[in-house]
Amino acid sequence: MQKTNLRWEKGLFSDSYSFYSGNNPVGELKNRSFSQNAEGVLNGERYLFSTKGTFKQRTDIFDLQKGELIGNIVYNEWRSKATITIKDKTYFWKYNNAWNTAWNLYDENGLNINYYSSTTKGSVISDEDNPLLLLTGLYVTNYYRQMMVVVMVAVFIPIIMTNMH
Repeated sequence: MQKTNLRWEKGLFSDSYSFYSGNNPVGELKNRSFSQNAEGVLNGERYLFSTKGTFKQRTDIFDLQKGELIGNIVYNEWRSKATITIKDKTYFWKYNNAWNTAWNLYDENGLNINYYSSTTKGSVISDEDNPLLLLTGLYVTNYYRQMMVVVMVAVFIPIIMTNMH
């Protein structure tokens, strides 16, 4: 098994993550503007993450080369864990620290993909080279970060508007 070690970068206000192996670009995860969809490309494999629902959201995962639904992501209500099902396999995602700067994607058979981040960059370390799983682990984190921003806006806009009058 070959160890995968990638790094990613993201502009402060960007909606796109770029993946690198050494200094070579190998993929990206890009949110579609004004949409609940993101497209991921890594090592030539292309996937679409499409989120549906209002209060209890879930994300469907599509293989864009084959044009088929291959899995989904179900989020927990505390925004700290997720369950990923791809075909007949189940994977789990969770934060590893209180600052939400380390997280991992794992299964019951010993798969363990570790992610580390700062504001605009991070790394992915895995014993398995699986582009879909590598992208999915970063997608879940990005989803939770976006939901945090939505909640903050929903809370602070009314407060600001009330204080303006």
